[in-house]
Amino acid sequence: MKKTTLSIEGMTCSACSNTIDKYLKKQKGIEDSLTNLVLACTTVTYNEEIVNIDDINKYISEAGYKSLGVYKEIDRTKELRNQKNLLFLNTILIIITLYVSMSSMLHLPIMPLFNVYKHPKIYSVTLFILSCLFIGYGSDIIIKGIKNIFKRSPNMDSLVTIGILSSFIYSTINTIEVLTGSYHLSKNLYFDSVVMIIFIVKLGRYINNLNNEKTKDAIKGLVQITPTKALVLKDHKEVEITIDEVTEDTILICKPGMRIAVDGIITSGTTHTDESFLNGESTPVKKVVSDEVIAGSININGYIEYKATRIGPKSTISEIVRLVTEASNTKPNIAHLVDRISGYFVPIIIIIALLTLMIHLILKQPMNEALVYFVSVLVISCPCALGLATPLAIVISLGTCAKQGILIRNSKVLEIANKIDTVVFDKTGTLTKGKLEVTECFTYSDYSKEELINIVANLESKSNHPIALAFKNYITKNIKILSYKEFPGIGFKGGIGKSSFYVGNDKIFKEFRLTKGKIQEEDEKKLLDGCNSVVYVFENKQLVGLIGVRDSLKDEAKDIIKELKELKIDTFMLSGDNKIIANRIGKELGIKNVIGGILPKEKTSLIKQYLKEGRKVMMVGDGINDAPSLRTATIGVSVNGSTDIAANSSDIILLKDNLLKIIDIIKISKKTLRIIKMNLFWAFFYNLIMIPLATGFLPIKINPIFASIAMVLSSITVVLNSLRLKK
Repeated sequence: MKKTTLSIEGMTCSACSNTIDKYLKKQKGIEDSLTNLVLACTTVTYNEEIVNIDDINKYISEAGYKSLGVYKEIDRTKELRNQKNLLFLNTILIIITLYVSMSSMLHLPIMPLFNVYKHPKIYSVTLFILSCLFIGYGSDIIIKGIKNIFKRSPNMDSLVTIGILSSFIYSTINTIEVLTGSYHLSKNLYFDSVVMIIFIVKLGRYINNLNNEKTKDAIKGLVQITPTKALVLKDHKEVEITIDEVTEDTILICKPGMRIAVDGIITSGTTHTDESFLNGESTPVKKVVSDEVIAGSININGYIEYKATRIGPKSTISEIVRLVTEASNTKPNIAHLVDRISGYFVPIIIIIALLTLMIHLILKQPMNEALVYFVSVLVISCPCALGLATPLAIVISLGTCAKQGILIRNSKVLEIANKIDTVVFDKTGTLTKGKLEVTECFTYSDYSKEELINIVANLESKSNHPIALAFKNYITKNIKILSYKEFPGIGFKGGIGKSSFYVGNDKIFKEFRLTKGKIQEEDEKKLLDGCNSVVYVFENKQLVGLIGVRDSLKDEAKDIIKELKELKIDTFMLSGDNKIIANRIGKELGIKNVIGGILPKEKTSLIKQYLKEGRKVMMVGDGINDAPSLRTATIGVSVNGSTDIAANSSDIILLKDNLLKIIDIIKISKKTLRIIKMNLFWAFFYNLIMIPLATGFLPIKINPIFASIAMVLSSITVVLNSLRLKK
């Protein structure tokens, strides 16, 4: 199965996105379709052996919409400018139309030719011509509305179309009657309602488009953060090239104050970079030779040369934008519920409108009055606000999270993160820094501490074991090693001069039949009490020293446990390290539920057990050994930084290794869900109040013009409420 995201043109409400999804899912070879109204795109999962992109584009066209190809952030500046110009032109026309239509009613000076009493024919024909111009302006609405009615997928356009055409046809028939001498019918023309509805709908869509652009600011910001040009050295001269000319392994230059053009590895120079756009952290990061640099980060204070490694769609930024877009296209359960409601909403409104028309006629109301109420119900019920309520909030939240260094891969996370009652932490690389350090050394021979550590560091240089990395920077003098043999899970034996050294963990005693004295046990206890892993060093089977190696806690580790407790969330620590060290670290952090000495598959089994107990579990790990556990948990959070994003198996990636972001996730989830519920409340409340008024059966009545204005205001309310999530 392949997954592709396509840009879509022509969607106006949730019924449109539902129409596309339903139609695509009916087609052979298409497994799934998730359409995003706000981002105007659809993510299609399909079998390449059965269908291809051209087929999918054709299906989208058959559904009444247009595919613009593979999704990319489209610059809509020109399109919005054209919409603005057309609105300006039609604003002049609508002023003329309303003046001709309503000047006598409002006691304004009446132009002689357009006096309804003196020249009813000219008056009627003028309004007919002006309304025809507006019918042309709103032809896209009418065409889509009619198509969707025939496809049995009526949407907002369908409601507006029925209302417009009903008023237009009724008024056109009356105009013909006026031309044949029935002058009194010139007062029963509703061309002003036709033009006003079209104008207000177009105005509303223009405002929505402007606001939708604001919701995508975070995603657009990521796209636009990378420069369009780069510097290279050619014949010892600096040459500026476009990003499209950069290939992998190209050596690029970056001077202080410039942005890194593409992802790469430093080959020369040192500097500090500002990666706040990626992870929300303003502290500069030191970069030296062999370190990675990320496209878009700012080179603060050094001249560097770097080799391009990931360009175009492979870059970190492109991958983040892709994942945020895909996450925007996933739907939380509450969105699926709204989609189901929207599927029934439009047909129900059409039935209510028809019943309103029939009842008024049965009650012997004039046809023109019955038609006003019929049109008012259709126009005021357009499900714009309902369709925007969830996707707007989701897009804004995902974009805001991305700017803060929280990459959410599935929007369902925003719905369930606030329900988490249990957080399970891996230890190494999650609660600790994942970098072992030598903390203490006890020596029982003529060797000084520095000499003993230097000997062990030289021997450890032959090993790939994680503990060997702790000694990497402690070689002060190179020593010739004559022999070396490693014993997995225990340690190693090495020859230096005439001496044989045995170095390892506490299993070394049984393996080589070694012993330790009582004095050494006191030192051993001190190291263990300090949460150190103990490295035992023997020379010719005589204990010559103990070295403490410890993985230090992250700066924010204690704070995150404290804050989770304040939120009444249970915390667990699962570690492959020995039980004594795991328990002591757990005690230092304030975690009561600690299980040490377990394998990755045992972690997964424990998480399954917690889930069976009815817990909502968040697993926080490094994304490598913990991959099965991350996938099993209700929500998996990876703290492996900004590298290898595509291959990650978690639901959330913390681009900055800061555990306190977990609290942000929970808070953002709560606020997002609250905003969505508020949006849905106002959308439903609006329809609950306004539809009865529009039927004309209550003392307060609404005509189509006010109905169209009310419809736009309801959408603006939802947009403005959603924009609060940007703070």
